[in-house]
Amino acid sequence: MHCQKEGNHMSKQQAETKTARVKGWRLLFVSGVLFIVSLILAIYTHGGTYQQSKVIGSELSSVKSKISKIEAGTDEGNLENLKKTASSLSDEKLRLERPYSFSMTALFLTLVFVIKGLYNALIGVHPSQAIDTKRLAMAGFMAALCYVGFAFFKIDIPVGTEKTAFHLGNVFCVLGALLLGGYLGGLAGAVGMTIGDLTTAYVTSAPKTFLLKLLIGLIVGLVAHKIFKISRAHTAKFVTGVTILASVCGMAFNVVADPLVGYFYKIYILGIPQEIASVFAKMAALTTFVNAIVAVIAATIFYLALRPALKKSGLFLQVSPEEEAK
Repeated sequence: MHCQKEGNHMSKQQAETKTARVKGWRLLFVSGVLFIVSLILAIYTHGGTYQQSKVIGSELSSVKSKISKIEAGTDEGNLENLKKTASSLSDEKLRLERPYSFSMTALFLTLVFVIKGLYNALIGVHPSQAIDTKRLAMAGFMAALCYVGFAFFKIDIPVGTEKTAFHLGNVFCVLGALLLGGYLGGLAGAVGMTIGDLTTAYVTSAPKTFLLKLLIGLIVGLVAHKIFKISRAHTAKFVTGVTILASVCGMAFNVVADPLVGYFYKIYILGIPQEIASVFAKMAALTTFVNAIVAVIAATIFYLALRPALKKSGLFLQVSPEEEAK
């Protein structure tokens, strides 16, 4: 009887040790330093090259207005030279915008790691939550798909000197959260689509993109994995329903947040006039809604097709592990 109690006590201690959270301050310290550096760079570049880009943007708007009038037959001028000037000004504007956009993106990225560092330091993480090679490889692959979906499968819609677009990037952002979980999947989507912005004419949208795509992933992951534990064994009907629900929740957030956040972001971060920001928000609402419908349908189809194939090959990730028998 005594041996049995001692055995139960030892097994309880082993279970507690196995599930003990590990706390650490290293990530918080490193990310905190990088956050301060990014903040300094953002302030510096905003007062330097970004202000210069706004002057170039005003000149570009005037040239584009002149081109429109000539094409409409209400003004005269050398159309070919004006188009060359517009192209040159556009390239120069993009070059001057990049330092501020890169520093703001770095600011948002390091802020995420500061929050994660605080969580690690104050609450801690289970050893089982460590990111292994397989998870990291899949996250990198999903980030690459997000980049390709945005950079190569999009239709641009010019709005003044800015642009919005129909694209497929959100499909893989949602899919990543379904396959990898909210944090890792959202981070993969945020990184992939932010790189897409930074390497194209959407460079000024990169910080906003990083924040919104990360939140999309977190929302999809919350519904799919934290609430409904979709990675566990369930009926096909249950998995289908939860997949659609999680995708709709993530995209519904984006339909509201993208134009709304974009409106204030352009006014207070980029310094764009309110009238132009308002027009852009209306166009963004339309493109975001269409992108959301495509993302829900495509991500659901892809996940339901990949789930059995990944399970068969041993690559399916148990984001919410099966409950152990009591």
